[in-house]
Amino acid sequence: MKIDPFLVEKFMNAHEHNVELNLAETCVDPFTLGEFLALMGREDFFEDLKETRLTYGFIEGSPELRQGLANLYDHVKPENVLVAGGAIGANFLVFYSLVEPGDTVISVFPAYQQLYSVAKSFGANVKLLHLRYEDQWLTDVDELAELVDDETKLIVVNNPHNPTGSLIDTGLLKEICAIAEKAGAYLLCDESYRGLYVRPDDFVPSAVDLSEKAVATGSFSKPFSLSGLRLGWIAANEQIIEECMLHRDYTTISNSMIDDALAALALKHADRIYERNLKIIRTNHGILSRWVEDEPLIEWVPPRAGSIAFLRHNLKMSSEELCLRLIRDKGVFLVPGSCFEMEGFLRIGYGCKTETLKAGLTRFKEFLNPYR
Repeated sequence: MKIDPFLVEKFMNAHEHNVELNLAETCVDPFTLGEFLALMGREDFFEDLKETRLTYGFIEGSPELRQGLANLYDHVKPENVLVAGGAIGANFLVFYSLVEPGDTVISVFPAYQQLYSVAKSFGANVKLLHLRYEDQWLTDVDELAELVDDETKLIVVNNPHNPTGSLIDTGLLKEICAIAEKAGAYLLCDESYRGLYVRPDDFVPSAVDLSEKAVATGSFSKPFSLSGLRLGWIAANEQIIEECMLHRDYTTISNSMIDDALAALALKHADRIYERNLKIIRTNHGILSRWVEDEPLIEWVPPRAGSIAFLRHNLKMSSEELCLRLIRDKGVFLVPGSCFEMEGFLRIGYGCKTETLKAGLTRFKEFLNPYR
């Protein structure tokens, strides 16, 4: 089976551990273990685990964890949830379970490369639904409908969107669901950044609460700041969950019992984590917005959700060259748009510590000064 190189992961792996100021990170300021347990009010957590026998545990995820995840939705029961190895593991399992050679898979583009490259590697006919800067990086439903054919098995969207931070609102999401239903296709909605809204009055339901044909995937990395647990999940109807379990037997026995217990604890006090993380992204979004407004070489469509933004630059060099020079000269790390096959753009993460963002933007400004 041939697979395309995963451009963004290769670039991140090559550089993220050798920089002073990482503005490429996509998670909201990851907790230390001590910070997390203190916020949960459970510094004694590991004392209670000492008598736990380290077996495989619950294959689908513990009942406590699955119930906690079901509580994030309006119409999802614990049996509609399957725990996986991060959102990346959840997405892979959906493709592995639903896509066959010759199927048509329609995916938004640009996007996290997994959302189209994995289906291609399974022999699907992948059609790209292009999101455009001038359309606020939002789905054109007329174009989507034109891409649908008789072999369409799966439509793939990402909400909130990586790398742009755009947000499909409820009305548009319902239209996308309707197109999938009319085609008899599944809708995979990667919701890894769900809940991280820049504006307090924004809210979008999960696709799985809007359509029986929808499959939602989620992550503990982005909104919960627990990327080290490497846990994600699938929420879908029971038939899809059963199909995913059938295929999962060949990839995973179970996830770590300790990670499962920590994730269940996080869901018990999810409101505390969201309060912390929304404060970070809203504060940092304001700082980044003012910086962009004051920088003539950079423009953007302001992100509405998540912890990342897609900056368009006006320098006469490739995005990769810009990022490599920025690392070399200023010790600041951004992701080039070429990692998303979108030349002329840069992905920046603004979920980091506020002082890190301020320092990184100051150095980025110094780097840009000679090019004006």
